[in-house]
Amino acid sequence: MNVQEMLFEFIGGLGIFLFGLKYMGDGLQNAAGDRLRGILDRFTTNPFMGVLAGIFITVLIQSSSGTTALTVTLVSAGFMTLRQAIGVIMGANIGTTVTAFIIGIDIGEYALPIIAFGAILLFFFKRRVVNSLGQVVFGFGALFLGLELMSGGMKPLRTLEAFQDLTVSMSNNPILGVIVGTVFTVIVQSSSATIGILQELFSTGAINLKASLPVLFGDNIGTTITAILAAIGASISARRAAAVHVMFNIIGTLIFLIILIPYTNFIIYLQTVMKLNPEMTIAFAHGIFNVSNTIIQFPFIAALAWIVTRIIPGEEKYVDSTVKHLNLKLIEHSPSVALGQAKEEILRMGEFSRDGLTEAIHYLNTQNKEHAALAFQYEEAINKLDHAITEYLVQVSHSSLSDQHSEEHMNYMNIIRDIERVGDHTENIIELLELRISRKAPLSEQALGELNEMFQLTLETLKSALESLSQNDSKLATDVLAKEVRIDQMEKDFRRTHIMRLNERSCTGDAGILFVDIISNLERIGDHAVNIAQAVLGEAKAPPENI
Repeated sequence: MNVQEMLFEFIGGLGIFLFGLKYMGDGLQNAAGDRLRGILDRFTTNPFMGVLAGIFITVLIQSSSGTTALTVTLVSAGFMTLRQAIGVIMGANIGTTVTAFIIGIDIGEYALPIIAFGAILLFFFKRRVVNSLGQVVFGFGALFLGLELMSGGMKPLRTLEAFQDLTVSMSNNPILGVIVGTVFTVIVQSSSATIGILQELFSTGAINLKASLPVLFGDNIGTTITAILAAIGASISARRAAAVHVMFNIIGTLIFLIILIPYTNFIIYLQTVMKLNPEMTIAFAHGIFNVSNTIIQFPFIAALAWIVTRIIPGEEKYVDSTVKHLNLKLIEHSPSVALGQAKEEILRMGEFSRDGLTEAIHYLNTQNKEHAALAFQYEEAINKLDHAITEYLVQVSHSSLSDQHSEEHMNYMNIIRDIERVGDHTENIIELLELRISRKAPLSEQALGELNEMFQLTLETLKSALESLSQNDSKLATDVLAKEVRIDQMEKDFRRTHIMRLNERSCTGDAGILFVDIISNLERIGDHAVNIAQAVLGEAKAPPENI
């Protein structure tokens, strides 16, 4: 046995397989457009729709790990409830079985011409859709080429005494098979790859069906590692979603271990009746396991959510981005009242911008990711309200408005834009703070003190601007103008002192760039607060409407 050749073929084949899987998924995603987050956000209104969305997304990106990681992110951002997420996770487990069925199609000998055809589509055509199709075809061919190489590398295992002993042990002890499958998938971080390897081992006779099925169950448990990694440091709900993913697969494995003997006989029966090749036999075993597991546990989604809530206690703060005050019927009957309702919604939008900036301050001082996640929730809520209020005001503009109401309408349109930009600058600050953490760029005590001072003044300025809008108070609006002058001067002074610190090497170069970018964003927030105040001053000076 040439151990080096066997090892190189297996490792190289695994690498090509993983590349093909990823490249094919990227091509499918590009062809469909980058709307995966939107699909999960919009089409998961209930757990059943979540299952369907999970299947669709996983088939599209060829990765249940990717779907669950995206789901954890959406839960963390507050755009998906835990029950909706459980449905998506169940669907992702079903969707990932498609790869096994693709592998079950015995076209390995055509891998090279498929790759060649994919390369032609990639390099000889300019259209984006054709290039995306080329990615899919090329990845499809690479997937089978990788399998062929792995198969060649694994064939000698049949004669290896240690591997034969391991196979016998797994046949007699299913728990050992589950552990082997789990550990291997945790290492590779792709259940599709480990299922593909299992299919090849079974097809070469290196492992029998009785030993294969527990390994298959373990592969499903091992794939949960991606969701667990995505949930580290995330919100409570994100950690709960990852816990449900683990529970779902462990419960399914325990159920099928109890019925392992009849389930093995059932798969053997299917293989005989349907004349399945070895690869397709494992694909059917994988598919039936995940579909049955979903059917069994789907009625207990509420129970699963309750259990993980008890395991991971705590209350999650969510940003309610639903529209509260906009009533379309008012536009036709009373445009002036409709404008008043729009103002109430704009004030809610302003509160979100203020709260988002507050979370940014907390993130600066604590480096707790929950503050960053909440700030991103506020930004998403601002964007949603921006869209809703703008559409509402556009419809109001079609009504007959007095001169004063027309000016008020124009002011509100401008204020919406300013509040939305405040949200954008806050998001920029959060991303800069995340960059500071990832790069481990330390700031001196003086620099942190200056940032906190400028943060507080900017927050006070924004609060005053929003309060002046709420009360139509020209005195508060004038106070905003004065505070913004202080912000501008503060930015200039802090730039100068920070350059001195850089020269003295009390702050690093990376930290210096981040510091300057943060105070620049704060200064821009001050400018937008002034725009809001100036709109208020314009309103305050307007003469009362004649009744």
